[in-house]
Amino acid sequence: MKHFLIALLITSFGAFAQKTDYITKSNIRYYPENIYKGDSHASERCVLDIYYPNDAKNFATIIWFHGGGLTEWHKEIPDDLKDKGYCIIGVGYRLSPNVKAVNCIEDSAAAIAWVFNNIEKYGGNANKIFISGHSAGGYLAMMSVLDKKYLAKHNIDANKVAGLIPFSGQCITHFTVRKEKGIKDTQPLVDEMAPLYHVRGDAPPLLLITGDRELELLGRYEENAFMARAMKLNGHKETKLMELDGYGHNMAYPAYPLLLNEVKRILEKK
Repeated sequence: MKHFLIALLITSFGAFAQKTDYITKSNIRYYPENIYKGDSHASERCVLDIYYPNDAKNFATIIWFHGGGLTEWHKEIPDDLKDKGYCIIGVGYRLSPNVKAVNCIEDSAAAIAWVFNNIEKYGGNANKIFISGHSAGGYLAMMSVLDKKYLAKHNIDANKVAGLIPFSGQCITHFTVRKEKGIKDTQPLVDEMAPLYHVRGDAPPLLLITGDRELELLGRYEENAFMARAMKLNGHKETKLMELDGYGHNMAYPAYPLLLNEVKRILEKK
C-alpha cells in the first residue's frame, strides 16, 4: 500500500510538472503596415490573436473565424479548443457595410497567409494548419480555401491546408452578398461568391458540421448536404457531413469535439 501511494504521488507530480503552458499574443497585424495607414476600421479589425503552447515544436494550428453574418461580432479563441496541445488563432476581419463581403474573404485569406508564413517562428508546423469557423466564419473558411485565387494572391497554395472544418457555414452565396445585390435572404443564389461554385476534387479534407435541419437557420443543413454531394460528385474523397440533432444554428459547443477529433484523425495519417 505504501509503495502504491508513493507511485501515485510520483505519477501525479509528473503529470503536474508536465502540464503545458500556453502563451497568448493579441492584436497582431496580418497585413503590411501600409494597409492600416489612415484606415481606422482596418486597424481595429484586421488583427489576430494567437494562443500557442510554450516551448513546444511541430504543433498543429487551428485558425478560427468568428460568425456574425459578416456584419458584427469580433475575433475569439474558443475556450473549448484551448489546452489541447494545439495553437489556436482567432482572426478579426473587416465588416459590412464598411466594406463589401469580398473584402471579408480577402482579409481571411491574408490572415491564413500570415499563419503559413509565420507559424514556424512560434514552433508550429506549416503543414499542419486547419481552418474552421462558425456561420459567417465557416463561409469565409470555405471561400478562402476552395476558391484558390484568394490565397494564390499571397503565393500560398490552398491545397497546403491540412483540413477544412466549417460549422454551419453558408454554402450558397452568403445572404450579406445577396443583400448587396438587392436579393432577399430567402432567394437562393449560387455564383462566384458561393463555396458551392468552387467545389473541386483536389481540395483539402472537408468536414461539414451543421445543426438539426429542422432547427437550423433557413436552409443551412440542406446547403451543406448539397455541398457534400457536389464535392463527392467532383471526385473529392474526404468530404463528410455531420448533423447535430437537437441543436439549432448556435451549435458550436457540441461541434468543438468533432473538430478536435477530425484534426487528430488527419494528423495521425500524416
